[in-house]
Amino acid sequence: MGISTGQQAEQDFTVTDADTAAVVGSGSLPVLGTPRLLAWCEAVTCAVVEASLEPGQTSVGVQVTLEHRDASPVGAVVHVSATVSGVEGRRVVFAVRALHDDGSEVATGEIARAVVDADRFLARLR
Repeated sequence: MGISTGQQAEQDFTVTDADTAAVVGSGSLPVLGTPRLLAWCEAVTCAVVEASLEPGQTSVGVQVTLEHRDASPVGAVVHVSATVSGVEGRRVVFAVRALHDDGSEVATGEIARAVVDADRFLARLR
């Protein structure tokens, strides 16, 4: 596994009606729902890991701490970044951050993923 501290990825997401708390079941307001924000953060962590995986490997989320600090209305662009802050064996830890276009902070947190053999992982579920 060739993942090292400091590797990063970024991606912009635009809040749509389908991303709101009212639609994803995390509240009743027409603003970005925390579950969708978390999914975006995880997607960016996956983008960091994927380039370093060997054939047959994937990564799975194992721990999340996310502080959702500011509301994002429909139409807002949210810039999400993930930076590898630590690698411990198969476990990769990321610092994640989400910002609005004006630089205001939407969220910060930490996500840990474990690199696993996909077939072996799925075989445990049978």
